[in-house]
Amino acid sequence: MAGAPRTPDGKVNMTGPVPRLNGKPDLSGIWQVQAEPREPGGLFGLGESPNSRYFRDILADFRPDQRPLTPAGAEIVRQHGLPGAFNPLLNCLPDGVPHGDLLPEPFKILHTPGVIIMLYEVETTFRQIFMDGRKLPADPSRTWQGYSVGRWEEGDTLVVDTAGFNDLGWLDARGTGHSEEMRVEERFRRRDYGHLELTITITDSKTFTKPITFSVVEELLPDTDLFEHYCLENEKDARHQPVSGGR
Repeated sequence: MAGAPRTPDGKVNMTGPVPRLNGKPDLSGIWQVQAEPREPGGLFGLGESPNSRYFRDILADFRPDQRPLTPAGAEIVRQHGLPGAFNPLLNCLPDGVPHGDLLPEPFKILHTPGVIIMLYEVETTFRQIFMDGRKLPADPSRTWQGYSVGRWEEGDTLVVDTAGFNDLGWLDARGTGHSEEMRVEERFRRRDYGHLELTITITDSKTFTKPITFSVVEELLPDTDLFEHYCLENEKDARHQPVSGGR
């Protein structure tokens, strides 16, 4: 990684100074959510790779009897748990926001003054975060990734607001869904060279009884790059799954 701070032994100094672009933190780099210790019956990933608790369950911070789901939100989870339920993640469809930030596979940020591009390794998908001062559209097209605009707050915190989602995505591997009214706020703060703090707030009154907020840390993966990834190329199971959700 050209220009990276190095320790005396030549390794990237992950606690080194934050690089800057036009006076603001430069968020460019390849990032992956910080993993957590595996728990019995809990975390899972590719092979033996552990991952964030929020990858599995976006409501992991709540007790089972206090999960802030509306009746409609609880019904979505129930339906997604039925045999034969259509799971977009297992059918090579986009992971969406914020699930893409929580995957056990990395993403790449390309930071320019006018737009920030996020490239996700899984499914080789992308997002655009417009930084030119525009507002969210009043009636955006409904998509998997939504429509994102960003601004700087408190000096060094990038705040990204996203709306315009379809209602097909899963927020986690457990099957928590959302409506088209969902809004997502991501707050990025690069605390040092190798760590990106991310606080996510999900607001969707049709699915949740209150806004859901949680925080993770993304770790820089220096001296590497993304791989091309298309799960459909080797997908063998979808043809055997009933489209209707029945058996």
